[in-house]
Amino acid sequence: MTTITIVRKDGEIAIAADTLTKYSYMKESAEYVVNHEKIFRSGESYIGVAGSATVCLAIQDYFARQTKPVKLETITGIYRVWNDLHRVLRDDYYLNPSKNDDDSVESSRARALIANPAGIFGVDSYRYVQEYARFYAHGSGNEFAVGAMWGAYESALSAEEIARLGVNAAAEFDDSTGPPVKSYVVRSRRPRKRSS
Repeated sequence: MTTITIVRKDGEIAIAADTLTKYSYMKESAEYVVNHEKIFRSGESYIGVAGSATVCLAIQDYFARQTKPVKLETITGIYRVWNDLHRVLRDDYYLNPSKNDDDSVESSRARALIANPAGIFGVDSYRYVQEYARFYAHGSGNEFAVGAMWGAYESALSAEEIARLGVNAAAEFDDSTGPPVKSYVVRSRRPRKRSS
């Protein structure tokens, strides 16, 4: 699996991910695998995907095939893109749809975090989209990452340092997360709304 983190702080937006690949019980580190990046760029957005390596590659290929820049700046816009992506995953990449009668919709079998100047967003495997105010994590080590980021958020650390700290905490305790950590930073276009 993987651990991906996302942080928004002081006008800076950061996304970070580990680079470990696992195949059953075998660990494949960045030292042995050239295509170990779990974050890719599409227009102004950095997208990190947690899920099977095949689905992650299909998602990356979907964005690479787009002829016009994909807008990932609002919850509704991201939801529409992910619905189209799901159709393509199913029809062109042979995604095996879920057969669970309890599911209200088919699963895309992957979760994503999106960082861009408009904010920080998450998409779950059923295409539910959320915008986050401070930080979040997806993947097998997400609990460790969220705890570490929560503890450090009010410190003097930057958004990028907190995002990397989250992934490193996951790598310490989750056997499906491993270094080195890759991170990317963008400047926010709008201030974060504060609630009283």
